[in-house]
Amino acid sequence: MAKNNGNESMDNFDIILFGATSFVGQIMTKYMFAQFPLAEGSPRWAIAGRSEAKLLELKASLGPDAGALVTLVADAQNEQDLSRLCQQTKVIVSTVGPYALYGEAMLKSCVSSGTDYCDLTGEPQWIIKMLKRYEKIAQATGARIVNCCGFDSIPSDLGVMFTQQQAKLRFEQYCEAIYMRVKAAKGSASGGTIASMMNLVKEATTDKQLRRLLATPYALCPANHGFTQRQENLKSAKFDPPSQTWIAPFVMAAINTRIVHRTNSLLDKTYGKNFIYDEAMMMGKGTKGSVYATGLSVGLGGFMLAAALPPTRWFMEKVILPKPGEGPSLKEQQQGYYDLRFFGETLDGRKIQTKVTGDQDPGYGSTAKMLAQAAACLAQDISKSALAGGFWTPASAMGDKLIDRLQKYAGLSFSVVKE
Repeated sequence: MAKNNGNESMDNFDIILFGATSFVGQIMTKYMFAQFPLAEGSPRWAIAGRSEAKLLELKASLGPDAGALVTLVADAQNEQDLSRLCQQTKVIVSTVGPYALYGEAMLKSCVSSGTDYCDLTGEPQWIIKMLKRYEKIAQATGARIVNCCGFDSIPSDLGVMFTQQQAKLRFEQYCEAIYMRVKAAKGSASGGTIASMMNLVKEATTDKQLRRLLATPYALCPANHGFTQRQENLKSAKFDPPSQTWIAPFVMAAINTRIVHRTNSLLDKTYGKNFIYDEAMMMGKGTKGSVYATGLSVGLGGFMLAAALPPTRWFMEKVILPKPGEGPSLKEQQQGYYDLRFFGETLDGRKIQTKVTGDQDPGYGSTAKMLAQAAACLAQDISKSALAGGFWTPASAMGDKLIDRLQKYAGLSFSVVKE
């Protein structure tokens, strides 16, 4: 049974952070403690996880002012524990992954109780399963479920929305195509991210139907989406006319592009029924750019091939790759950054370029801030009357209100570069 170990009795919260002692959860707890003081007028929040000792250790690390922070003990596979958490809060924010292995019980509890939920999953195969099993129930109970509230896929999803808004303002029409290009980024992967990626590869290698579904750009769209426009799935180096550079595949495009197309479908095809969107990494101009792009493409292909083969996958997991709970240091997180460029073009050929930047390591420092602000936005800024129950995307659920929070409190910027 969920236990309350704070200085107050069980009460309602705006946010409960579930998985607070995970790698990202710890970063997020420290950010929330600085951002949301434990005082009247601030969002009321608590931390939860399965280990009471680790929760209390995390709380103690925050210093003497953390005495009022409530800790709740709950196991990710105990439905009674999870139901108890849901009854105490407006929003559950979960960092317990890989979600395909550990995430369903919590999401199910939120859906059943009508509790709002957000996470940082980048696992399309899991989202597909959750949509099939729980979307109709969420619509009935009023639970607003928002997946992908970290680096995958907030910068992409909100970056496209921002670009379309700017195009509409300037050209009185939306872009027919937008190409996101990673201009620069500095960061490293944690063991949790690697574990999620390896689990996805493992599932796909043993399930032909899943492989076929994952190859579909509209895999996360509602069944009646009606989209037929061909979308590019970049697998090798090539010269890119929009950015005038050589480009290579971007590993997160597999989830980000699907989220962007789902947003378009949920917004009644606002971007257009023939909207084109893809993502890649800018590798530079000329011969040097070509060499870099080819090298990255070959390296990524080799990694995915090795991950698909059981013997090499086992060796990578046991010997080479970081383990869950491991990740970049605080200094590495603070020295990280990213600069994403969005090249938009309207049907009549007018062009616009925007950018989204972040001031910390994309997968951890910045992701923790984005996820915390998404949870606060869902709890405080988006009323139940304004957004019905169901499975939403960051842009379709929170849009401008989340962009405003991210720019004020999370170190992101959204701006027009040229038009």
